[in-house]
Amino acid sequence: MMFHFFRRGSRDDSIAALYGTIVAQARAAPFYRNCGVPDTVNGRFEMLVLHLVLVLRRLEPEEQARRLGQALFDWFCRDMDGSLREMGVGDLAVPGKMRRIGEAFYGRQAAYAAALSAPDASLLAAALERNVFAEADSRPGADMLAAYARAAAAKLAAQSLQAICRAEFAFPDPSGIAISAAVESGSESP
Repeated sequence: MMFHFFRRGSRDDSIAALYGTIVAQARAAPFYRNCGVPDTVNGRFEMLVLHLVLVLRRLEPEEQARRLGQALFDWFCRDMDGSLREMGVGDLAVPGKMRRIGEAFYGRQAAYAAALSAPDASLLAAALERNVFAEADSRPGADMLAAYARAAAAKLAAQSLQAICRAEFAFPDPSGIAISAAVESGSESP
């Protein structure tokens, strides 16, 4: 009788699948190989935040989807908390680090949302350069990543909300976007 408390509900399964799709895309090798995103804890965090922001932006227009978005953000926070603890951050330091992660997320969410809504693509590239490439000077990489993020936002907008909520959606192939952006800007990928 008590065991029903230990069963994961279908909502948890949906959120786990949705978050897993986001994490898998954020870890795609072309971001690190073609765009030059630093393959570090910070670089991977930045890619996770970018993809989470893109999906949350797509979920925002509808009330029920916003509730799913909040559950997805909560899942992200639990994942970050667990990751900090796995990296050896002590129990007393975790709340402070989680506060900084939250501040970083909300700052990036505001910057990326404003830049994605603007007609000028350079605003998004500048925001990505400032956040993702803070450890390295890589304007060509920021331009490629901005082109990818705009394509991802468009592709998410074209997919049904129900498919996204069921984690039955696709992001664009980052290798194709990165290469086409490099050709358009006249730069070569690293």
